Formats: sequence, C-alpha cells, structure tokens
Amino acid sequence: MKRLPLFAAALITALASGGMTTASQAEMLTVGANVGNVPWEFQDESGETVGFEVELATEVAKRIGFEGIQIENIPFSGLFSAVQSGRVQTAISSITITAERLKSVSFAQPYYDSDQSLSALATSDVKGTSTLKDKVVGVDTGSTGDIYATGKQAELGIKEIRRFEGLAPAMLDLGNGGIDGYISDIPAVAYYIKDKPQFAVVERIKTGEQYSMMFAKDSELTAKASEAISAMKKEGFISKLHETWFGSVPEDTTSTVAEAETPKTTD
Repeated sequence: MKRLPLFAAALITALASGGMTTASQAEMLTVGANVGNVPWEFQDESGETVGFEVELATEVAKRIGFEGIQIENIPFSGLFSAVQSGRVQTAISSITITAERLKSVSFAQPYYDSDQSLSALATSDVKGTSTLKDKVVGVDTGSTGDIYATGKQAELGIKEIRRFEGLAPAMLDLGNGGIDGYISDIPAVAYYIKDKPQFAVVERIKTGEQYSMMFAKDSELTAKASEAISAMKKEGFISKLHETWFGSVPEDTTSTVAEAETPKTTD
C-alpha cells in the first residue's frame, strides 16, 4: 500500500546526515528513524517520507507543542546513541521496549504489539526455526531479532548470523540466496512480502513485543508523549492508522487501542 499521509501539510524533512537542532528548526520535533522500514517509515514514489509512525509522531509532536517533525535518517543501531547524545529528541522505527533498553533510554507508552518472524524463500527447505541447523540467518543489527538469533544460535544449530542495516538489504540477500532465512519483526516483513510471492513467513516467533517512541533517559518529553498517545487512543486516531496501513481493525485488548502506563525500569 502506497499512499500520502493523513496530514499532508505536516512539515517533514528527511535528512541525509546528522546535526544538532538549530534555532530555525526549534519548533520542529527532531526524530531519528531508519527510513525504509515499511510500513512504519519509508519513502513513497514522490520521495516523501510516509508511514504509520510518521503520522503518529507528527500528531504527537503537534499535541505537545511542536509545529511538526523533522526526520533524520539513521541506521537502526545508531538510533539509541542519537537520542542519548541529543542529536535527535526522539526516535521511531518499530522500536521494541525492553528492560535492558530502559536502563539507558526512556519510552512513551506502547502503541503496537508485535512478535518476531522467520522468513524464507517460498521454495526453501527452511520451514521453521527447527529447520535452521547449518543455515545462514540474517537479522537487523542490534534488533530484538538479532538478540533472539544470537541467544538461540547454539540451540538451533545456526551456522552463521549475518547482520544488516534494515529490512530491504536483508530481503535482497535472501532473494539472492546469500542467506537462508531472515529473523525480524513480523509486521514489517508481512507488509513487505504481500506482493512478493517468492517469499514466505514460515514461522511467527512468539516474543510478546511492544513498540513506542524512544527518548533520552528521563526526558520530560516522554510523559508528554505518553499523555498525547493516551488521548489519541481514546479518540480512535491510532486505530484508524492501523486500518489505513494494515487494512484491519485492531483488537480492543491491544496496545494500539488500550491505554497503558509509561514503561519504567524494574530495578
């Protein structure tokens, strides 16, 4: 699905390289994102950065006092240091909230529930994680898929783990036979392959993950963003985003609909 965002007037600029916020940009919320992460943040045919999280972050920014958002394209593994250093004020890219990450960054309340997945060529003999013995598996650098594959490598007999900076290069290598399988978040992969019958999601790996906007540790923007997300859930804004980008109505029990607490460290 390729479409313009709901708020076409939103001021969104995708930057090629980094830099601190300048005075002329002071009213824009600076957002780090791994652009190319469908359907969350990617460029449409006109070159405009669009996606579920682009629209969500734009609405959050407006509700907490900014004019809009300014996106800086950063590899996924660099998003954490980008918010910690102040290079950007927040980051999006289907980022999973984990106890380990909460030790060094903060997250607003979650807005999407997810799991991992194993993808392979439809003609492959890879039919699930139990068939990964002596196989080469791709993951996104520093992702929860990376964490899962690394932790399960010995148990599953994975021959090698290859790391990529995003879904597109990983799927290209999968298509070319460079890797035998790809472990990554299921929503993005399912969206990517819906018109590519040569690929298949062969297993949904139950990991019980949740996504949200990431901020510097104890940033005052975290609570403000959580409050905005609560209001957006009550109004059905995020549910409509889900319908737009995934073509289905989210269940009432999911974090897309149900309000949640701002995540805290447990220690």
